[in-house]
Amino acid sequence: MGSKIGSVHRTHFIAGVLLLALAGCQTTSPTTGSSGVSYGDAKAVETVTTDLGSTDIQMISEKMTQSLIQHPVIQDLIRKRGLMMASPVKNKTSEYFDTRLITDTVLTQLQKNGVRYVIEGEDMQNQVSELSRQNQSGLYDKSKTVKMGKMQGAKFRLDGSISSIVKRSSDIKDVYYKMNLRLIEIESGIVEWSDEKDIRKSAKR
Repeated sequence: MGSKIGSVHRTHFIAGVLLLALAGCQTTSPTTGSSGVSYGDAKAVETVTTDLGSTDIQMISEKMTQSLIQHPVIQDLIRKRGLMMASPVKNKTSEYFDTRLITDTVLTQLQKNGVRYVIEGEDMQNQVSELSRQNQSGLYDKSKTVKMGKMQGAKFRLDGSISSIVKRSSDIKDVYYKMNLRLIEIESGIVEWSDEKDIRKSAKR
């Protein structure tokens, strides 16, 4: 009887040692600094100020994408594997923020739904520079370079603007934002789709 109890104790002891050894082998991601900085939920509602924030950009992008993707013109574009492009959203507010965040987010969501788009603006210049480098620098094997004159034009262009109205009193600040997007057929100039999103933010002063 005593030998059986001793055997059980030895088994428990060995198991405990193995667990401790395994725990010692586990690794955790290293951290640096002690400034109190921590990660938060990127999707959490942000209400730090009345300025346009991450939550506003997410709401605008999702609303516009859902509206646009349901339009027959876009559905037809997807079926025919046509192309669109997007001009940067114009900032008509009194505050500074990078409107490309909105444009890029909308384009990313559209692409996830099957919309194909071509580059423009700064990205277009980078594209042209790369084509020129491969074809004119003399550094590349001509049989393995991409060819000039093969870029494809878009059928539709997406553009828009965001504006704001700011009201202040002695104890409150109220900001009304309006975002507008529209889809234009490049060849004819016809606006095939447009939509808008309103946001109102208030804060006590």
